[in-house]
Amino acid sequence: MAMRRRGIVKGGLGTVIAAGVGMPLYLPAARAQTYPSKPITFIVPWPAGGSSDITLRAMCESASKVLGQPFQVDNKGGAAGTLGPATMAATAKPDGYTIAQLPISVFRLPVMQKTAFDPMKDFTYISHLSGYTFGVTTAADQPFKTFKEVIEFAKANPGKVTYGTPGAGTSLHIGMERIAAQAGIKWTQVPFKGGAETNAAVLGKHTTLQADSTGWKPLVDGGQLRLLCVWTEKRTKNWPDAPTLKELGFDMVFDSPFGVGGPKNMDPAVVKKIDDAFKIALEDKAVIATLEKYDMVPRYMTTAAYDKFARQLYLDEKAVIESLGLAAKG
Repeated sequence: MAMRRRGIVKGGLGTVIAAGVGMPLYLPAARAQTYPSKPITFIVPWPAGGSSDITLRAMCESASKVLGQPFQVDNKGGAAGTLGPATMAATAKPDGYTIAQLPISVFRLPVMQKTAFDPMKDFTYISHLSGYTFGVTTAADQPFKTFKEVIEFAKANPGKVTYGTPGAGTSLHIGMERIAAQAGIKWTQVPFKGGAETNAAVLGKHTTLQADSTGWKPLVDGGQLRLLCVWTEKRTKNWPDAPTLKELGFDMVFDSPFGVGGPKNMDPAVVKKIDDAFKIALEDKAVIATLEKYDMVPRYMTTAAYDKFARQLYLDEKAVIESLGLAAKG
């Protein structure tokens, strides 16, 4: 309560001074000096309990120690990971008190359908953080022992193989359709909100396959799911027996890079404070250990580098989606 009172006093003093020396020039600096003076909402655009949620909470916990204020995590899953960022872009003030994970789907969905946000105009890109290890699993008691067997079955039975993903437009959806295009097969996507649902679907045989990030780890390690392949450049140390797509003849590496961002027009001084906090968080041994558990590695980029990367990524993803015939018509 005392901290809150001090914040109010500073804010009041800043207003008085600003009135005398030019409000537009003073207030942003005053906000940056006192930021953060209250908890920060961090939107995780996936359901609780998945690899994204767990690793992002670890990063927030570490970053909060640097900033001196806690993060309040708001799980807002839906629309292939874009509901949370879209809500932030539409409703949040650009004051640094509402930020979100920006998954790669924010660059894809606007190409595939009409969205309420424009990734090139409606976000402030703060820090690039990491990427995912993706894999395809099936229930351990399914007849498929290898990914090659699934492909052969799909060739003989067009459309009968179903696969669960965290949503249309996610890397998992796009990746599976790229695999299908290269293999000359057709299979059927079943979109869900996140890893907890895709785990349940493949485990209960509601879908033949699950294409998702490493939220399936406990079920694979426990022998309930079989990991058929991974989408990384090289085999992973956690699951060295799982072949890469490249080894299976598919010219693909998918790791779905992601970062943290806020609404457009954020104060650069506030952005720098958040950026610095997440940079330090990615060097935290506890965060690195949590990332390693899900076969993820820190991939930090500064604000300037991430902004440039994001703009190029949008162009790259647009080209891929158009080549797959998944772009919105008209």
